Amino acid sequence: MPWLKLLHVCAVIAWIGALLYLPAVIVAASRRGESDKEALPRHLLRGVFVNLATPAALVAIASGTAIFLWSGLLAHWLMVKLALVSLLVLGHASCAVLLLQAERGQPVARGFAPLLTLSSLLWLAAIAWLVLRKPF
Repeated sequence: MPWLKLLHVCAVIAWIGALLYLPAVIVAASRRGESDKEALPRHLLRGVFVNLATPAALVAIASGTAIFLWSGLLAHWLMVKLALVSLLVLGHASCAVLLLQAERGQPVARGFAPLLTLSSLLWLAAIAWLVLRKPF
């Protein structure tokens, strides 16, 4: 069981790191023109999303579910945590939308990236508080 918790924590760290990194980088990459020498290749952004963020999210969710099923724990704080995790999944999907807009050359809402990053931080802080405190 400890190895499963370690896997879960590592996957969550990778997933949250990508969720905090991607919105700002996608917006920055969409601002630059294709002729800009310093422009970050869009396929690199897709690679981070597809090869790092999404697998980390799937491993985090799968390992968290396995921990939940293995321990048989059913508490109110856990239900609130799962609801907050679903908000992180929505943030993940929002990153995908931003990435698709940037790849298609559509205008990307610049004010949305800080909001997405801030909300991800907020949900993460609430999840960490629930897991560590188990208030109810």
